[in-house]
Amino acid sequence: MKYIKFLICFLLIQSCKGQFSKINGVSFVASPIPVTQHHVKPVVSVNANYAAIMPFGFIKNLKHPIIIHNTEKQWFGETRAGAKQYIKTLREANIKIMIKPQIWVSRGEFTGGIKMETESDWKTLESSYSNFILEYADLAREVKAEIFCIGTELEQFIAHRPQYWGSLILEIKKRYKGKLTYAANWDEFKRTPFWEDLDYIGVDAYFPVSESKTPTLQACLDGWKGHKSVIKKMSDKYSKPLLFTEFGYRSVDYSGKEPWVSDISMTEVNFEAQINTTKALFDTFWKEEWFAGGFIWKWYHNHEESGGKYDSQFTPQNKPVEQLIKTHYALYK
Repeated sequence: MKYIKFLICFLLIQSCKGQFSKINGVSFVASPIPVTQHHVKPVVSVNANYAAIMPFGFIKNLKHPIIIHNTEKQWFGETRAGAKQYIKTLREANIKIMIKPQIWVSRGEFTGGIKMETESDWKTLESSYSNFILEYADLAREVKAEIFCIGTELEQFIAHRPQYWGSLILEIKKRYKGKLTYAANWDEFKRTPFWEDLDYIGVDAYFPVSESKTPTLQACLDGWKGHKSVIKKMSDKYSKPLLFTEFGYRSVDYSGKEPWVSDISMTEVNFEAQINTTKALFDTFWKEEWFAGGFIWKWYHNHEESGGKYDSQFTPQNKPVEQLIKTHYALYK
């Protein structure tokens, strides 16, 4: 009898794999060193089939137009050479790739607020951003990345310079022939003007779903209902699949209240909250045909030293939620 139950379960899993294959991704954080198969093995073990590689550019403040990138002062994984080495190593383990260049503003200010005060500075920013993003579009072509993300959470830049973004997308398409997306913030994606020109509607999915200290699974499922209907309408409007370019919850009290918050003063570890919020997201979206999948935020190269029972941050590593992700991803490979 046990054998029969095992066989039925196995066949159901195989059926799901074929019928509901999804992008089961991790956001693979840049580090100071090259990575090896030792660092990649935990990605494979969690049943991920994609990794987001995130080279960085840096801006002094929200009004500064110059993006510094690909310099010797950056961590290895934040540079072009580092991104290429990470991709090569992940490819050897049959992990597919999304290249997702990101900007860091000094003191961690929100990139959505990047906004110039003069036309001259806007032009300078456009030129600087083009140099940054096209360098990685070229890398995406070189390594045959499956997906290229043209930007992350840049609402004010996009809202004030829509013509530039239209031209930029055309230039990217000349260089790179794979799938394109943009990582819009959860409260931005409804206003992003160029979805029809991309392949995926990309959303960093930090939607609030519960105000409880330890939200129940049902409370989180209920919290998704209103958001899901809006998300589905956007997918229908543009006839595009929806991709969570980032998703995840901290292992902390009130994890579903303001999921975007990374305040280090929030230190009360709550694994139950992280599990319930994560499971509700999986249960709400992964079964939908119009939903492409997503990338868990975030995954560090040094797995043995990451996360753990005292960690209140986003990473699922060495926490109970890691097993949930592993089991769920296995159903949709």
